[in-house]
Amino acid sequence: MQGHYATPRGGAALVVSFSLQNKTTLIIGSGTLAASRAFSALEADSSVIILAKGGLKSSCEELQFRVQQQQVRFVDWDQLPSSSGPVNDADRLEAFLSSTTSVALAIITDTLANSERRSHASAEQIYRVFKARNIPVNTTDMVDLCDFSFTSTHRFEHHETGEKTSLQIGVTTNGKGCRLAARLRREIVAKLPKEVGAAVEEVGRMRSLAKNEIESSNEKESDAHFDDSVEDEEVCEESGVLTPNRPVPSRSNTENTSEARTRRIKWVAQVSEYWPISKLASMSELEMKEVLAEANTLSLNASTAHLRAPQSQSSLHFQKFPKLGRILLVGSGPGHPSLLTIATHTALTQLADVVFSDKLVPDAVLSLIPKHVEVRIARKFPGNAEGAQIEMMEAAVDAAKQGLTVVRLKQGDPVVYGRAGEEVLYFRSHGFEPLVIPGVSSALAAPTFAGIPVTQRGVAESLIVCTGVGRKGKEVQLPGYERSRTVVILMGVARLQQVIHALVDTSDASKRRDGRAYPLNTPIAIIERASMPDQRVISSTLKNIVRALQSSGEQRPPGMMIIGWAVLALHGQGDVGVLDEDGESHDAARIMRWLGGDDALGWKVREGLETGWESL
Repeated sequence: MQGHYATPRGGAALVVSFSLQNKTTLIIGSGTLAASRAFSALEADSSVIILAKGGLKSSCEELQFRVQQQQVRFVDWDQLPSSSGPVNDADRLEAFLSSTTSVALAIITDTLANSERRSHASAEQIYRVFKARNIPVNTTDMVDLCDFSFTSTHRFEHHETGEKTSLQIGVTTNGKGCRLAARLRREIVAKLPKEVGAAVEEVGRMRSLAKNEIESSNEKESDAHFDDSVEDEEVCEESGVLTPNRPVPSRSNTENTSEARTRRIKWVAQVSEYWPISKLASMSELEMKEVLAEANTLSLNASTAHLRAPQSQSSLHFQKFPKLGRILLVGSGPGHPSLLTIATHTALTQLADVVFSDKLVPDAVLSLIPKHVEVRIARKFPGNAEGAQIEMMEAAVDAAKQGLTVVRLKQGDPVVYGRAGEEVLYFRSHGFEPLVIPGVSSALAAPTFAGIPVTQRGVAESLIVCTGVGRKGKEVQLPGYERSRTVVILMGVARLQQVIHALVDTSDASKRRDGRAYPLNTPIAIIERASMPDQRVISSTLKNIVRALQSSGEQRPPGMMIIGWAVLALHGQGDVGVLDEDGESHDAARIMRWLGGDDALGWKVREGLETGWESL
């Protein structure tokens, strides 16, 4: 029998999701990676055992907390008996497994590079013990000792309640690029509607209604009478082969249980496929029952949203300049393409022959540039920023000498830590007077996107914008504490610990701060990728912000810090009494209201943009 079927191409992984209820995950090691793996296993309803050397006190803070809360069980490797005397770790593990049942997965994390890293030989011995018992193993940083790997995972929250939903996504590059997998995961999450988690929960409710009401009806029939195709649809729900377009039979007066089940499940499939995510997320139980009961009332009022290209508007200001041999220093704003000025849009879409762009300018802005225009991205990375800067300026002058209109594209505003002044002087010395086109500075726009007013009556009367990193990576002197002032620090998140130390150090030896030390309870927000779909805001106090950032996963450059009481001014009902005469006496209470009670983490994380920006 001949047919046209896809040819298997090796190199992929079989992506599955484990059901770990009533099963145990055994994690070897007690560092932060072990804590992360433990948390993931706990969310999968697994029991967790931590097996590590050095006792509980040598474990990371999170694992100590989870042991104290009886969320995980800790076993000290050094206290384990051996089946034949204390020979090696493999013997001790063998004895431990003999008395421990239901271990479904094993995760070896103490092979991660550190001062007490487990050797490959030792890890291999442990691996063989697990393999002899048919227990799948993941060994960190040792691919040859892995039966499975972890995807870069995201679990969606309900957009209104903040509760975690059943929807998860995982991205794997099969060992080709872990960092890239994390980036792709973020971009996928950012492009999905914010209501997607709630939509999954509501569709789950509707599926339950579709089955439970039939099963609780007076008519009882044998499972053999059910339509197998309906069961196939349910089984294949996440396989990609589910076809929701099979005709849905109309309801009849003679409908039996099997037919009713078939009709209801197929309606669920139709609604899942065609209704807008926002509609699925907001379904009431009454609407669900109406969908399931009336075969002819399904209304898919999904309208196609059309993105309108920005209207081209020639600038009379630009028309005064000949097109040949010009350099334009252009600010692209914080990243969201709707924040481009008309002048910048005109320069990019109508005037440019070649664009030299900074690496942080996002694709959403670069995609506006016509395809025939050459675009070059600056190769500014840690260690070669100076060389890349000179190379970019030289290339711009060479292009201008050829009679081209050169657009030097920068993020934010060119003159706010954008090195525009250096480029103006360089281009001028080579015979070109550049036209500088302002952009919306992230120093002002990013706090706004995060819901933070940099000035606010009763809270913040002044603003300082500074950098956390000096020329060629040198340290800079930071401003001292003033209760009525907001401080915006650009380009310092990568050195957060050093920056925070400079701000709060009370010793006389501190030379990195000009003025008083900051109280540890001073609010701070780290804003990453401001105005972009995967924007993240991490809010805490100076005391806890380092831990907050470390616990939030990989960083998302570009990032900035907002420090001062303005950070919490618009939270909830607002707090504009910071500068009152007795304002300081209420600081503990206002921090508690902002971050939560004693049981709270001490920080909070907000993902994505506020509702409304997707339409701009």
